[in-house]
Amino acid sequence: MIDLATYAFTGIGLVFFVAGTVGLLRFPDVFSRLHALTKADNLGLGFIALGVALQAETWRQVAMIAVIWALALLAAGTVSQLIARDALIKRDGR
Repeated sequence: MIDLATYAFTGIGLVFFVAGTVGLLRFPDVFSRLHALTKADNLGLGFIALGVALQAETWRQVAMIAVIWALALLAAGTVSQLIARDALIKRDGR
């Protein structure tokens, strides 16, 4: 039963990663692309982390997976803010 849940969560995560990639390739401007990537990839990573956490043997491993996911969320938000700020500066000609 746990294996089935792991496959399901990992599969859902992969679908979100594919959706984010499609958004990156299809959306017209930097801001839409950033939105697609940060939202879809963060959800995708969360589902994959949940699927992997179900296979963990100890609570310490689950905590490490949660910390990795939280750091990835923080990094994605920070990088997308920097890219969006740079795109605004270039768009406005400052």
